[in-house]
Amino acid sequence: MKKTVPARGSSSRVAKPAPRRPRRSVSADVSSEATFAGVKLTHADRIVYAEAGINKGMVAAYYERIAPRLLPYVTGRPLSIVRCPEGTEAPCFFQKHVGEHAISGVEVALIDDSNGRSPYLVANTAKALVGLAQINALELHVWGAKVAHIERPDTMVLDLDPDPGLSWPKVVAGATRTRDLLDSLGIKALVKTTGGKGVHLVVPLEARHSWDEVKDFAHGVATHLEQAWPDQFTATPSKARRSGKIFVDYLRNTRGATAVAPYSLRARKVATVATPLAWDELNAHTLPSAYTMASVLERVAATKDPWADYEKRRQRLTAAMRRALR
Repeated sequence: MKKTVPARGSSSRVAKPAPRRPRRSVSADVSSEATFAGVKLTHADRIVYAEAGINKGMVAAYYERIAPRLLPYVTGRPLSIVRCPEGTEAPCFFQKHVGEHAISGVEVALIDDSNGRSPYLVANTAKALVGLAQINALELHVWGAKVAHIERPDTMVLDLDPDPGLSWPKVVAGATRTRDLLDSLGIKALVKTTGGKGVHLVVPLEARHSWDEVKDFAHGVATHLEQAWPDQFTATPSKARRSGKIFVDYLRNTRGATAVAPYSLRARKVATVATPLAWDELNAHTLPSAYTMASVLERVAATKDPWADYEKRRQRLTAAMRRALR
């Protein structure tokens, strides 16, 4: 039976990392049936990323191993997924509601949306992450609020989405300029690659603002960037206005919108990962394509977590900040 989490009057918590145990390698040598985090996979040897030679079992092993880093950013949150039943070479699809069949480890949150009271996925454990891998979910996208305070977002995301022809050094320059603007307002942002050509600036918030307040503030930042540096930024989604520029997508902060979760895989040819970085790691020389399933696991094992103090960074959006943007 599916476990249901009510959207109001409930509490959520960050899952504690499992006790240390020998690491399972992410190897191509996976039998057709293999078990990860207590979930028995079917067709575990099916190739998912053809160019990289990555199969379904390797995807499950990745999510099992990355769970201690990933879970703090998805626990208790409505989740949307990108599923690729036949691998990344075939059509994939976006899913935000629970289907007819239960998914191992995944809970259900009932949330009011345009369809009424709808069932959303919630992944609080490594078992849930592997359960999603079992149904061929590669990408994990989360809301900016937890189910327990669904009308009070606790994350603001500025998605810097560059024109396809824009060079990576210009994207880095745009991200740095956006960070400096936020710094001038008294806001400290974190940065992560998206697994594509873009960058997310992420601001942990206290859960005290409404969706409209957060979206309007993000819109103000986008508009300020566009007005101050019109050759570099646009706040308009129109593709005709984005030529040679970075679109500052503030709409990620709309109720029901999602952003790719930190450490989520992307359904790209080389299995890139949305990767949290320290600001000094964001540079013109290291392309986002360097952060793949294999390299991120090595990185996590060998380096300090650049977002280790995430919870201590929660901030408020003040009236003085809004005035400064105007």
